[in-house]
Amino acid sequence: MTFSLLARCSDTGAFGMVISSSSPAVAARCAHARAGVGVAATQNITDPALGPALLARLAGGADASGAMAAVVAGAAHVDYRQLMVVDGQGRTASHCGARILGRWGIAEGPGVIAGGNLLAHEGVPGAMVEGFLAAGGALGDRLIAALIAGRDAGGEAGPVHSAGLLMVDRESWPVAELRCDWSEEARPIEAVARAWEVYAPQMAAYVQRARDPRDAPSYGVPGDE
Repeated sequence: MTFSLLARCSDTGAFGMVISSSSPAVAARCAHARAGVGVAATQNITDPALGPALLARLAGGADASGAMAAVVAGAAHVDYRQLMVVDGQGRTASHCGARILGRWGIAEGPGVIAGGNLLAHEGVPGAMVEGFLAAGGALGDRLIAALIAGRDAGGEAGPVHSAGLLMVDRESWPVAELRCDWSEEARPIEAVARAWEVYAPQMAAYVQRARDPRDAPSYGVPGDE
């Protein structure tokens, strides 16, 4: 049903996540991040409230393991949930309930965690972590590399139809939130990768326009030279 990867950039402190699924609009329901706090995923039989709950625990001072333990202890139907979180120090935690669908797995590395369910095989999360750690460039580049690595390792057991990338940095809003909510051709990962390719060179300009448009470059639209 889903495979995803969450990470903290050790150079910048930014957080990001990539995800793909056979379900529609997976990133809208499953991907959650807050600048300076952390990044969280809630997937399998998804309860979208659990992502913000994990981030709230981190913001209140809990580490990744403490936040996960508190949320799991207080949530209903946790046997159906697959949860992951990365905190402000790059520590990771996960919960995989007894009723997770199909083949599933979790893999971790320094500041990064990946997981999935209804996978082609249990090694997909490990391939995503390896792809992330082996990639160079900005956080978004590494996240896309991880998503492609998961796809190339087999991904979900069936065709995927939605995907997304979410990144937060020093702003109160996402600096990147790129989604393909439905693709009949089962190519949402390629759509998100292409969107990142287009958006990445412009991202800093969009951030500057929000901070102070007087110092921003051209808006890049017809009539604004």
